[in-house]
Amino acid sequence: MRSEKLITQLIEQTKQIIAQAKILKGCELDVLTFRENQKSWNILECLQHLNLYGDFYLPEIESKIAKSITTTEIEFKSGLLGNYFAKSMLPKEKLNKMKTFKNKNPLNNKIDRTVIDTFINQQIKLLELLNQSRTVSLSQTKINISISSFIRLQLGDAFQFYLNHIMRHLQQIEKIKSSF
Repeated sequence: MRSEKLITQLIEQTKQIIAQAKILKGCELDVLTFRENQKSWNILECLQHLNLYGDFYLPEIESKIAKSITTTEIEFKSGLLGNYFAKSMLPKEKLNKMKTFKNKNPLNNKIDRTVIDTFINQQIKLLELLNQSRTVSLSQTKINISISSFIRLQLGDAFQFYLNHIMRHLQQIEKIKSSF
């Protein structure tokens, strides 16, 4: 896929994510804190989970873009591992349950509406990083992942993985809202 086309698609997805998050700002607190059962997340917890990942990935991506001495390439080809990780996060009709690492599990933490603003601010930062990524190689710039310092993904794959993870949880949020 053309590098510019990928970046443009990811920017559009991010803008849609911001629009969805802004809608959540207008929701009543009882909607935002509703949970289907004791072990399921509410909307604010879903967003806090995403914020915890943003706290890792956004500085990581920003640092690697700033330090990169590569130049952009016309074509981006997803790596084998990166493609697998990105596709594993894609939202599906019936979401398959995934185990969350304890340090990224916000269940029953004291969370308030400010997580929505934090989430929106992280997405605005992501837009900046996507625009900055136009000047570096999406293939040669490598990003560490949160679960292992031994695995690094191409920048293009890391962006796709990160956004797919967000879209997965926004789908979960829509399901929670429809269950309320």
